[in-house]
Amino acid sequence: MPAFGVKTNERPGTRAGVRYVRMSAYKAREVLDLIRNKEVQQADEILQFVERDAGIVIRKCLHSAMANAENNDQIDPTELFVSACFADEGPTLKRWRPRARGRATRIRKRTCHITVIVSRLPDVELQRRRSSDTAASAARRRRIAGQKAAAERTRTRRRRADAGTPEDVEGADLVETDELTDAADAVPADDAPELEQTDAETETETESEAVEDGGTAREAVQDDRATDESSGGDEPEGSPAKDEEE
Repeated sequence: MPAFGVKTNERPGTRAGVRYVRMSAYKAREVLDLIRNKEVQQADEILQFVERDAGIVIRKCLHSAMANAENNDQIDPTELFVSACFADEGPTLKRWRPRARGRATRIRKRTCHITVIVSRLPDVELQRRRSSDTAASAARRRRIAGQKAAAERTRTRRRRADAGTPEDVEGADLVETDELTDAADAVPADDAPELEQTDAETETETESEAVEDGGTAREAVQDDRATDESSGGDEPEGSPAKDEEE
């Protein structure tokens, strides 16, 4: 192994490159540093929303590397990550800008060569991702099953409410008790005349009893008067009338 590590053209993985990009290598390296050692899905999201024009070119290069790995090396794109990415300087175009007093200033139009290398994730990492995906899918299935059960319970309650069926036994007892109480308190309209007739008969009987009691009292008074008159013929001794006669 060389003293400075693996050479650029000897790094393992599937690569894709863009040459003679009309931007400086410094500007490209600022974006490449964001996606290095990232999974391809995460790197693609970063390049999609990065606020630099270099992200457009580098994202195209990343998609090309993913397509090369899938078509040439038969590697699943979801198992790839950005193992290496770099930008080398290309040829610089020299131009001149006229200045005052007949002078001229040099303009350097720089270019670069961008390279992106993607590799398959280690088996340990893939196994960990599969286990986590299995747990996540199981949790998602349980969540979906719970949502379906809750929706079914809601539909059942609505059907019972529409049909007028109580939801449980305790609720049924309470509803039945309330109905009986309301029925006992409420008087049907058909029975109202009968109740009025009964009240009228009761009042009539009361008046009859009062009249009979009044007649009995009058008879008793008349008897008392008759008794007084019958006993009034014989005046007691010592009365004023007898004294006058004497």
